[in-house]
Amino acid sequence: MKTKSTMLHPCNPQRRSFLKLSGLLGLGAASAALLPTPQAEAVLFGPKEYKVSSTRLVMGSFLSITAIHSSKDEAENAIGLAWAEIDRLGKLLSRHDSTSPVSQLNNTGALRKAPPEVLEVVARSLYLNKQTGGAFDITVKPLVDLFKDRFAAGAIPSEGEISALLPRIGSGQIRFSAGDISFGRQGMGITLDGIAPGYIVDRASALLAAQGITSHLINCSGDIRTSGTAAKGKPWTVAIQDPAKQKAYPEVLAMTTGAISTSGSYEVFYDREKMFHHIVTPQTGRSPRLATSVTVKAHSVMDADALATGIMVMVPAEGIRFADSQPGCACFVVAQDGGFKKSAGWNRPG
Repeated sequence: MKTKSTMLHPCNPQRRSFLKLSGLLGLGAASAALLPTPQAEAVLFGPKEYKVSSTRLVMGSFLSITAIHSSKDEAENAIGLAWAEIDRLGKLLSRHDSTSPVSQLNNTGALRKAPPEVLEVVARSLYLNKQTGGAFDITVKPLVDLFKDRFAAGAIPSEGEISALLPRIGSGQIRFSAGDISFGRQGMGITLDGIAPGYIVDRASALLAAQGITSHLINCSGDIRTSGTAAKGKPWTVAIQDPAKQKAYPEVLAMTTGAISTSGSYEVFYDREKMFHHIVTPQTGRSPRLATSVTVKAHSVMDADALATGIMVMVPAEGIRFADSQPGCACFVVAQDGGFKKSAGWNRPG
């Protein structure tokens, strides 16, 4: 049976566009729906408070920065520095840039003297792979490529094709040696799409804070870091949309300084039946059909990003138990049947 892809390419992490921010202008401004602007836009909220916002496309996702500061010029300058850092990191961590270190590793199976940022993200990926019992795994790239190639040709991946790739999957086959990274098996590849955006958001947030912009919100298609307060000292407001009901928000969060990320399967898929989407269960090579979306709060956006993806491949009850076992972690799951499940720490402040 042949079918066609009906939605966005899964390299585009707009999968999380239903995590919406509204801290300044009211509910309903999804970052993925905004057009990139060539320069920052500033709004004066009072005699000593500006809101400065800027949005661009980064690694296939819309990333928006909103800063609250008494000086428009200082905020715009800091945002400019943040964009430079974001662009630098994107060029290091993207698998779609043929000149990136990640592409070199994927093409040759080895990367000598890997940049420290690549080492940091890959090392954290391996740690989170162990923490999730293999649910989060950056080595699923061969399967993601298979899905893309087969559906681009109007075909469905066969069981044989999927099974043939499973021996190439497994973070335990990634080797570190004196700053080098290599694969233990031929044909392996990594994708950092499920963790690098969160890492980039964390780094950009730290840069803004170092520049004195302590009140800001950064949103990379649902990977969100909030810091300080929104306009007029109010908390930032982040709303989680029910994937089955547009403009329905089962959870609305008031956040000051925090990290949150959502991963979902409902929006980006390859086939009409939604059997294949961008999230892959590493052990089976199949896309999970257990939850529609998972939102995770964690100490960092990098961790929240990866854990949201990992919990997506777990049975919801298992994902809840896992979140409860992790310090500083909480999750909100929208199950396939439309029900909502929360971990014990979800409603705790912070």
